[in-house]
Amino acid sequence: MSAPFAELLPDTRRALFHRIAAAQAEGRAPSLVGAVVREGRTVWAGARGSVDGREPDAATQYRIGSITKTFTAVLVLRLRDEGLLALADPLDKHLPGTGAGEVTVAQLLAHTSGLAAEAPGPWWERTPGTLRPELSDVLGEEPLRHPPGRLHHYSNPGYTLLGSLVEELRGARWDEVLQHEVLEPLGMTRTSARPRAPHADGWAVHPWADVTLPEPAEDLGLMAPAGQLWSTAEDLGRWAGFLAEGDERVLGPESVAEMRTPAAVPGSDSWEDGYGLGIQLVRRDGRTLVGHTGSLPGFLAALWVSVEDGAAAVALANTTSGLAVGTLAADLVRIVADREPRVPAPWKPLPVADPELLELTGPWYWGPAPFALRLAADRGLALTPLAGGGRASRFRAEQDGTWTGLDGYYAGETLRVVRLRDGSVSHLDLGSFVFTRKPYDAEAPVPGGVDPEGWRAK
Repeated sequence: MSAPFAELLPDTRRALFHRIAAAQAEGRAPSLVGAVVREGRTVWAGARGSVDGREPDAATQYRIGSITKTFTAVLVLRLRDEGLLALADPLDKHLPGTGAGEVTVAQLLAHTSGLAAEAPGPWWERTPGTLRPELSDVLGEEPLRHPPGRLHHYSNPGYTLLGSLVEELRGARWDEVLQHEVLEPLGMTRTSARPRAPHADGWAVHPWADVTLPEPAEDLGLMAPAGQLWSTAEDLGRWAGFLAEGDERVLGPESVAEMRTPAAVPGSDSWEDGYGLGIQLVRRDGRTLVGHTGSLPGFLAALWVSVEDGAAAVALANTTSGLAVGTLAADLVRIVADREPRVPAPWKPLPVADPELLELTGPWYWGPAPFALRLAADRGLALTPLAGGGRASRFRAEQDGTWTGLDGYYAGETLRVVRLRDGSVSHLDLGSFVFTRKPYDAEAPVPGGVDPEGWRAK
């Protein structure tokens, strides 16, 4: 049993180790490494099985497959934040001649481009990238399977196009850009495009016998941005912290939060599985997890982050199939979050009380429906229904005195305070909805007006 980190309680560490031990035995994986991250730090790691005659650890490299896509997406968001592209730009604007130029950058990131799931020709994950030297070899003669923007259809070739887009705008190879702009600033020294010792070899396990077969570890060439990387539980723990909080040296918190926002699910609260911008989203055990799973012949990987719980988990194995690493990583998050809940930050009063902001707090009414408006420490506002159903949202303060919705129905919508000539507050305008201090206030410009006889007993 690998020595765990000391911060977690003994019962929690025992439960975590039991979970990975059961997964490795039941999934018949040659080796498995799991790790848990809290508040950006790896607080536990454990392993089972053998790599080159020894038990692996959090510094042993495994291939991480499609977790690579989260790194490619960050490189694209960096280009956006620098003003070199817009997410709404068609691909042809920056990378002409691909045959898929009508799809947008955002659609490629969210797998709503309509592109095929796989490249034509031999299975790209198990054959050398030299078989696909040009983008036309990756996309084929008819790259689209669905109209762009219509539905979520996972596409590995889509991330080849994003990697080529990065190379076009940076003038350097995808892996070189990744090394310089992401891996080095975050101190991810054990993440690389090619394996570095100590690393696990990939194996297939026979379905009906306890024997193994080595899997090839090919350089994927143009498909590399979709699944090339090798990494460790320790490095992916750093990546989990980044996906939760952002890092101004790489990508700021707002842009990372944008990546975590559902972009390919219905706009309701009923979804279980979705996709953001290069980020998978799932709801498990009553919590939202963000991250990605990955697989390549001989390897399975998963990384999940619960931002609300301040917890994340990584699971890495060197087997082609038979082990549900996504479920395993989610269980590791659940074990820690349920047994040792995040300790809330201490409440602190605002350093300065702004009378104009305080004037906005308290009850407001949309028609007869009561809401509460609360002031946050960052001068943001939170709107919450007080009875029955209703639309809640948080709002960010803007320089012009308005607020922008951050989540829920009002995400991206503008909240304005409308004042009378004497400076007093008349009402709130939220995307054309009028909120008043009294239910259907006759003195406010309620759309459709208010019956002049007012409220009455029927």
